[in-house]
Amino acid sequence: MFRNMLLLAEDALYLRPQIHFDGDRELVIDNCRRIEEYNEVYMRLVSGRLCIGIWGNGLRAFDYRTHGLIVRGKIEQVEFTERGCVKDEGSASGLHKDNREG
Repeated sequence: MFRNMLLLAEDALYLRPQIHFDGDRELVIDNCRRIEEYNEVYMRLVSGRLCIGIWGNGLRAFDYRTHGLIVRGKIEQVEFTERGCVKDEGSASGLHKDNREG
C-alpha cells in the first residue's frame, strides 16, 4: 500500500524520469539526480529509482541544471535498471556489495 501511495505521489509531483528522444542524436532527461559515470562512449545516470545507461559515440552532457540533462552524440543503446542493480562482474562473488538504500 505504501508503495502505491509513493508511486501516486511521484506521478502527481512529476518526480519520475521523463525522457525525450530526438532521433539518435539527442536525449533529454528530466529529473536526473546524478551522473555516476561519464565518458565519450558510456554514461550512467541516476533518475529516481532508475539507473540509465547510455551507449554511443561522442557523448556529451549539456545543460545539467534543475535536475535535467541533455545528452548529445550518436546514441546507440539506452538501458534502464532499478537502482542498486548495477552490473558488476565482482558482485556475483560478493566482492562489491551495494549497501545503498532507496
